[in-house]
Amino acid sequence: MFRRLQVNCNIVVSAWLALAGGLPAPEDAAAGQPPAWEVEHSDPLPDDPALNLHELVELTLEQYPDRLISQALSEEADSWDVRGGSWLAGSTQLLLGYDDDRFTQNRGYSDSTAEVEFTPWFWGQREAALLIAEHAHDSALKQSAALKLEVARLVREALWNIALADIRLQQAQYTVDISAQLLQKVRRRVELGDLARADLLLAESEHLQNRSQLIQAEAELMHSRKAYTNLTRINRAPADYHEHLSQTRQILPTHPQVEAAEAMIARKQATVEWAKTTDTINQPKLNVTTTATHDPMAGNNQTAGVSVIIPFGHLTYDAPEIAAAYLELNRMLAQREHLHRFLERNLHEAEHALEVSRKEVAIGNELKKIAEDHLKMMETSFSAGEINLLDLLKIQARSLQAIRNAKEQEVKLQRNISFYNQAVGELP
Repeated sequence: MFRRLQVNCNIVVSAWLALAGGLPAPEDAAAGQPPAWEVEHSDPLPDDPALNLHELVELTLEQYPDRLISQALSEEADSWDVRGGSWLAGSTQLLLGYDDDRFTQNRGYSDSTAEVEFTPWFWGQREAALLIAEHAHDSALKQSAALKLEVARLVREALWNIALADIRLQQAQYTVDISAQLLQKVRRRVELGDLARADLLLAESEHLQNRSQLIQAEAELMHSRKAYTNLTRINRAPADYHEHLSQTRQILPTHPQVEAAEAMIARKQATVEWAKTTDTINQPKLNVTTTATHDPMAGNNQTAGVSVIIPFGHLTYDAPEIAAAYLELNRMLAQREHLHRFLERNLHEAEHALEVSRKEVAIGNELKKIAEDHLKMMETSFSAGEINLLDLLKIQARSLQAIRNAKEQEVKLQRNISFYNQAVGELP
């Protein structure tokens, strides 16, 4: 869409110059042709009409490195499901023992012992584990949504960087075309004796400077294209990626980053409860013991017993783990406050940038019209010998700058709409 607008602008400006000073206007058919690059190195990025912004974000997310973290968070949540769904709080131990008097009195005495040690759930422990599992699943889901929003931000920035670089390249190409036409005209007039050779040198210098700016514009476009492909891992771009302005005017609780922060806080709170009720070292244990004794004098004897180990006084030793859990919770609470301030500041900046762009587009279009009229008048005056070449170049530079600014502001307006949608947490 933006490329077609720039091509039409080129046709209008060149046509006016042709009418004013006899410069050849480019053919309509040639205007749509791809530019001939000043530098051989190029990074082609064809438009794909079948690719939209939503699909591009999804495809980029599939290749984004942080997806591995989201997968790990889901796997961790599954592990808490397994932990809370277990019948026991810890591992089970089996102890087997045997002793006899073979190397002492050798009367045939023997004693065999089998002991099984269980770690049962203490009061509230299993519920705490299941609560962590529930919040871990919710946190993993919300973190994935926040990651998707972050990828959308990177994709939006990459696309609009390309759009701005593309528009600047086209404007630089227009400037080179116009200066080349002017140089050709000046060269003819110098040959006819109408202008001094100093004017030819001035026109050649201006044309070379414009070519240098064109090379830099080409480089910026290639850099922006490479940044896009490096991010998305895709060698094609959407043909149209402009967005409609969101109707949201504030940071809502449903903002993906806000939801992710709230889910993480809920998980940290569940972790605090887990730390209060669980101690892997001083955990209560249940022992079941059976003993079989063979004594030639007293006969065979078998016994069985149950014992419970109940630790006490362990709260003092659990205090550092509980304090560490509270520390993580308070860190998340602080991060949430920082996040709210960050999002509010971003929204304010997005609103302001959008309002400024709307004003700049209106002013830029007026300046563009004045510049085009002024340029046409000065070309006529130069052809009539009323002004010199230096004055014409000054007016031409100022006019072309006004035209460039107007076209850039149109792109920036669409870009700022996209950035506003990003600020309020709206996905493509």
